[in-house]
Amino acid sequence: MSAATTAAPTPARASHQPMPEPRLRFGGVLKSEWIKLTTLRSTIWAYVILVVLQIAMGVLMVFTLDLGPQGSPAAADGAATAAVFAATLGVMFNQLVISVLGVLVISGEYGTGQIRSSLTAVPRRLPVLWAKALVFAVTSFVVGLVAILASYAVTWPLLSARGYTSSLLDPEVWAHLVGAAGYLALIGLVAFFLGAVLRHTAGGIAAAVGLLRVVPTELSFITAEWATVLGQWLPGVVGQTLFFGGDVFEPWQAVLVMLGWIAVVATPAAILLSRRDA
Repeated sequence: MSAATTAAPTPARASHQPMPEPRLRFGGVLKSEWIKLTTLRSTIWAYVILVVLQIAMGVLMVFTLDLGPQGSPAAADGAATAAVFAATLGVMFNQLVISVLGVLVISGEYGTGQIRSSLTAVPRRLPVLWAKALVFAVTSFVVGLVAILASYAVTWPLLSARGYTSSLLDPEVWAHLVGAAGYLALIGLVAFFLGAVLRHTAGGIAAAVGLLRVVPTELSFITAEWATVLGQWLPGVVGQTLFFGGDVFEPWQAVLVMLGWIAVVATPAAILLSRRDA
C-alpha cells in the first residue's frame, strides 16, 4: 500500500517593504481645529455676546446721540458717517470680547492638557498653531461681519426716520463695515498669539487687555512727543482707522501695521512651541 504524499504548503514570503507612513495634510489639521473651536461653549457664548453687544450699542447710539433735525444739511452730508458709527460702535467693546476668546482658544488647551494630544497627532507642531490661528481668524471675521451688518440693518430704519438715509452699496459705508470686521479678526489674532506665548489664561487676558486699554491710557498722560507717536502705533489705536478713519494712517497702512503687530507676537509663539515642552 503506497503512502499518499502531501505537498507541504509554501510559507508566505515575508515582505521587507516598509509600510508607507500616513500623510498628514494641513486640511485635516484645519478640520480638527474647526471641530475643537466650534464645540467649545466659551466660543459660542463669546460670539453670541459679540452679536448682542454690536446691535445693542448701535441702537443705544441712535437714541442717545444728538444727530440734528430731520432734513438738515448735516443729515444729508453725514448720513454715511452716522450709519457707519452706529453699526461699528460696538467694536470698541467687542475688541475685548474677541481678545478674551483669542487667549482662551490656545490657553485653554494648555490648561486642560489637550495640547499634548494635539501635538502627538501633529508632531511637527507648527501646523497646529497656524491652523488654529487661521480657523479662529476666519470665524471671527465672519461672525464679526454678520454682527456689524445686523447692527446696520437694525439702525438703518431708525436713522432713516431722522433723515440720515444711507446705502449699503456706498463704498464709504460697506468698506468701513468690512474694515471693522477685519479689525476684530486682526486684534483677535494679536491676543491669540499672546496667549500662545504665555500659555496662561489669566496672564494672556491681562496682556491683551493691557495692550488695548491700559497702555494707551497711560501714554495719554505723558506729554512727550514720543509718547504721542508711540500711542498712534498701538494696535488698538491704529486699527480704528479701518472703520472710524484717521489722519495718521491710510487703511492699507493700518492693515500693514496690524500685521506687523501679529508678526511680533507670532514669531516668539512659534519658536517657543517648537522648542519648549507642552
